[in-house]
Amino acid sequence: MARWNIQHLLYVFDYRTVKYVATQNKKVGLLYRIFQLTVIGYLIGWVFIEKKQYQAKDDTVESSVLTKVKGVARVNTTDFKLWGPEDYVYPKQGEDFLFIITNFIETANQKMGNCSEKLLPDANCTKDEDCIAEEAVRAGNGIKTGRCLKTPEHSDGICEINGWCPTEKDQQPDEATVVRQAENFTLYIRNFIRFSKFNFSKSNVKLNRSGNPYLKTCLYDEIVNPYCPIFRLGDIVTKTGRSFQESAILGGSFGIMIDWSCDLDKEDSYCNPKYSFMTLGSNTTGFNFRFAEYSIDAGERQRTLYKVFGIHLQVIVFGTARKFSIINTIISIASVLALMTTGSFLCDTILLCMMKNSHFYRDSKFERITKNDKESPAKKMPERPKRKFSL
Repeated sequence: MARWNIQHLLYVFDYRTVKYVATQNKKVGLLYRIFQLTVIGYLIGWVFIEKKQYQAKDDTVESSVLTKVKGVARVNTTDFKLWGPEDYVYPKQGEDFLFIITNFIETANQKMGNCSEKLLPDANCTKDEDCIAEEAVRAGNGIKTGRCLKTPEHSDGICEINGWCPTEKDQQPDEATVVRQAENFTLYIRNFIRFSKFNFSKSNVKLNRSGNPYLKTCLYDEIVNPYCPIFRLGDIVTKTGRSFQESAILGGSFGIMIDWSCDLDKEDSYCNPKYSFMTLGSNTTGFNFRFAEYSIDAGERQRTLYKVFGIHLQVIVFGTARKFSIINTIISIASVLALMTTGSFLCDTILLCMMKNSHFYRDSKFERITKNDKESPAKKMPERPKRKFSL
């Protein structure tokens, strides 16, 4: 009994390997080799060269952006004759979005008082009862006083309001007030990025250590200076396919795309940003907003209202960093080589089911066991050689 238990226990140390049946069939053999070469070509060409799946990837870029605009322009306004960046750039702190004034409509010397409202549906009237006192005019400029005014401009009647008078000029912007020098304004973009997965960080600003600052002389050009972070405003707009002069009248919204696609298996000097430019939206209605400059005249508070049109810029940063990873490499190779089993299955199917002599191949590959074979295995199976054990 002990000998029988030990004999079965030793089966644990047996090693069994797969039995292969080699068939000299040129058609199936050629098909299998072609399939193998295809899988290997897919592994090398697509998985490794094209998709670089032997590398780990980090497509979450942490970014901070600082912008600064420079340039001066002469303007024909009541309060100022020369505008600098502090006058035409909003917001003042220089973030990843900014607005640069290129055109404006000025309504000067407004003072608090009573005057007629602009021609608006909510301000039309025929009698005083149509102008409910203390009711704000929808999309208007003040609070109704309760009076309906008849003026040469409003013969049908318009409500009187209490607000900043005279009301804003109702006119369309034209080329006469366009800030001509705006096309040559320069925009400086400083971008700092970090890929936390690889603990890699870099900035788009390069300084010349020889004493002549690189930023004092460079201007972005996709061929000559592709990594210069200083851009001409006119070039930004024209690279989107739009005319700067036309965009300057009504304004528009544009995006500056900064792409950080870095292969960290190479030196840091190969990781540089690529800039591109695009129109955000259709820009058919332009881009504008209002602000006011306040002053005191003879002890009375007054203001100058500006409806400004201009170039709205949005800096959009994105990117992907890649670096060699042994785990990704093993997974990529294993997943692709698993396709080899598909080739074996396909060739087996053809060989065993579709070939002229398929029955011969099936008899060679499979060993059939009947019910009688199970009842008397000694007649069909050779006797296992006895093993000697020394205890």
